[in-house]
Amino acid sequence: MNRFKNQKNPQKCDSKSKKKKKNVLPGWRYQLHPDWASLTLGVFVCQACSLLHRSIPHITRVKSVHETWDASEVELVAAMGNSAAKAKYEQKVPAFYYRPTHSDCKLLREQWIRAKYERNEFEFIEKQEPYSAGYREGFLWKRGRDNGQFLSRKFALSEREGALKYFNKQDARVPKAVVKIETLNATFQPAKIGNPCGLQITYLKDNSTRNIFVYHSDAKEMVDWFNAIRAARFHYLQVAYPGAGDEELVPKLTRNFMREGFMEKTGPKHTEGFKKRWFTMDDRRLMYFKDPLDAYARGEVFIGSKENSYTVLPGLPPSTQGHHWNHGITIVTPDRKFLFACETEAEQRDWIAAFQRVINRPMRPQEYAALFHHKQSKFNNSKRVGALYGLILLPCYVVLPPTLCFN
Repeated sequence: MNRFKNQKNPQKCDSKSKKKKKNVLPGWRYQLHPDWASLTLGVFVCQACSLLHRSIPHITRVKSVHETWDASEVELVAAMGNSAAKAKYEQKVPAFYYRPTHSDCKLLREQWIRAKYERNEFEFIEKQEPYSAGYREGFLWKRGRDNGQFLSRKFALSEREGALKYFNKQDARVPKAVVKIETLNATFQPAKIGNPCGLQITYLKDNSTRNIFVYHSDAKEMVDWFNAIRAARFHYLQVAYPGAGDEELVPKLTRNFMREGFMEKTGPKHTEGFKKRWFTMDDRRLMYFKDPLDAYARGEVFIGSKENSYTVLPGLPPSTQGHHWNHGITIVTPDRKFLFACETEAEQRDWIAAFQRVINRPMRPQEYAALFHHKQSKFNNSKRVGALYGLILLPCYVVLPPTLCFN
C-alpha cells in the first residue's frame, strides 16, 4: 500500500494515507493517526511509544511522519509494516505473558518493547525461562509491616508447591510467610510505593486481604517476577478448571484495582466523626486503610449486586452528623447503609461509577461464596468482641440460591 506521495522524492506523509494506517497498528499502540515510525523496525507507533523506542536507540530509530523522508526510509517501512512485525516479533508470546495497554505504567510498556525488539524473547522460547520454568528464587526489597522500611528479603515461587514464600533471613529454612497461588494477585504500583519498579502483592489470609509491597532495582527482574506469578496462576487455573480455554483463564491471572483513593467514612451509627481513609476497590471488595501502604485493611465492605438489594446513591442522609467533605456517597446493603464523602465532585462521580459497574453485574457462584465467608468472618470477629463483654451473639446466615453448594 502506498502511504506516501511521490515516493521517488523526499516528502511528508499525506493526510489521506495517515487514515489508512489505523488498520495496521497492533493492540495497545493503536492510534487513529500515528505520528511516528521506527525506521529500523519498520513499524508505526504512537507518540507515547516513540518515547520508549528512543530509550533503545541501538535497536530502533524513530522519526516523525511530518518530517522529510527519503526514498530508502519509505521503502523500509513499506516493506515491513505493523502486521508483519507483529508476526515476527510476537510469534511465541506465552498465553500468560502480560501484554500492556496504553494505561499501564511505563515499566510494563518499556519492558514489553525491550522483550520484543531487544531481547527477542518471543522468537526463542529458551529466553522465556526466567518466568516460565515453574520455579523462581531471588531477593526483593520488601516493606516492613511495622516500621515501613524496605529490607532485602528472599522470595521463592514454586508452581509444584502452589505457593510464594518469603524469608526474613538469607539462610532461613522456615519461611516467614507462605502465600497460596490460589488467592495471589500482583499489580504494579509505582506511584503508591514511590519506586518505578514497585509491585503490590495481595493475598487472602483468614479471609482478609494482606498486602506486601516490593521492588527491585532492575526493571527486567521485576517484570520477570510479575510474569512468573502470572505463569504460576495460569497453570494452577488450568488444573482447577480443566475445561476452560485460555480466553477464560487469562483475565483471571492478575488484576488491577478498579479504583483507589482517599475518602472519608463514618461508623455504623452514623453519629461517629468522619475519618479520612485510603480506599481500595478490588472487584467486590471495598477495603479501607489508615495509610495506603498498610499491610492489613482496617475493614472491608462487600459490594453485591442490585438483585441482592445493593444500591449506590449520591449524597448523604439529611440526618448525617459531623464535619465531612461535601460530596457524599451512600451505599445501601441488605444490612446497613455505608456513608462516604469525597473531596471533589469529580472523585465522587468516579467512585459512584465504579460502584455502579459492580452493582449492575450479577453475582457469580464464587462471589456468593465470598459473601458467605465475609459474613462468617464478621460474625467470628463479633464473637471475639462479645466474649470480652459477656455477650451472647447469634450467627447471621446468608440466603443462597438453591443450586449453590460449597462442598
